[in-house]
Order: sequence, then C-alpha cells, then structure tokens
Amino acid sequence: MTQPTPLDAETILSATEEVLRRHGPAKATVLDVAQVLGVSHASVYRRFSSKAALREAVTRRWLRRITDALAPVARDTRTLPAERLRVWLSCFFAEMRARTGDDPQLFATYRILTAEHNEAVADHLADLLGQLRGIIEDGVAQGEFTAGESADPAATAQAVFDATARFHHPLLAAEWTRPGTREAAEAVSALVVRGLRGR
Repeated sequence: MTQPTPLDAETILSATEEVLRRHGPAKATVLDVAQVLGVSHASVYRRFSSKAALREAVTRRWLRRITDALAPVARDTRTLPAERLRVWLSCFFAEMRARTGDDPQLFATYRILTAEHNEAVADHLADLLGQLRGIIEDGVAQGEFTAGESADPAATAQAVFDATARFHHPLLAAEWTRPGTREAAEAVSALVVRGLRGR
C-alpha cells in the first residue's frame, strides 16, 4: 500500500484562503480547512503548528502578491525615476483598492493582523519601503531628485509612504471608494514627485 502524498504548504494555503473567503477570519477554523482538503486536522497541523501560524502564512502569501505586482515597476530602470515613482504609487493604490473589492475576507484578515503588528505585515512593509527606496536612490543618482541628496533614502521612502497613507493604510479602506479619491491620490503623488525634484 502506498503512502498518501503529504500535503504541501501551498495546497493548504489555497484551501485556507477558500475557507476565509467563505467564513471570514473570525469563524474560519483549521477543521474547516481540513474538511475542504478531505484530510484530518492533524494533517494541517503537521505543516502549520497553530491556527495563528496558518493565518499568518496566508497573510504573507496574500501580501506577497502585492509586492510581486509592484516589483516590475520598481525595477524598471528604463523609466525615469520620477515617472516610475508616480506609476508605483498609482499601482500600489490600485492594488490595495482591488484587494478590498476582490478579496474582502482576506482583506479583513490583513486588517486584523495589521492591528496585531504581526511580523508578516512588518516584513511586507519593509519590502514596500525597499522598493520605494530603490526608486528614490535611482532618482538621486540620476540627478532627477534633488530633495533627497542630503537625506537618507530610507527616511525619504518612509516619508513618501507616510504622506500617501490615506490611499493604502488598511484602516482607511472605507475612503478608497469615495468619489474623487483617485484624483486626490494622483494629486498627492504629483506633489510628492515635485517635492523630490525640488522644483
């Protein structure tokens, strides 16, 4: 008799996303995930030690989709840094808006973990700030951004992130669908780019 193939983490995470979408973060259980997979809950616990660990892994996977979507923009050195920053911010805001509409239950999980200051969220923010820092460093190196020459690019990236929080902080998600929000986001992005250019 052959042994059943052990469940891989990605299969479990996909099933967990399905359960979260169906039941929400408050009601979803490891037993629900096991039932979707047709296995015992012990099989899930072999990969993830607790419900909290499973929820964190799902959130990490979900957040990675955001940073992966933004990475090509951040790395596109064919585009001048000012335009790249504008596009990056626009894509980031669009990604966050899409998450609230396309994946409200997983977004709810993200909001819970953000409130808990979870390590997955901290790592995600570090990735986003790293992308921003890279764009800013390119802008300074190419002479396009003059405002950042005397400042630490990491501090400048943090300032840009903080200045645009209205359009990406999960606690402000209710604002994102209001009329005029996209235009306001574009105006703030343009202001940030002008400030970095120093003219």
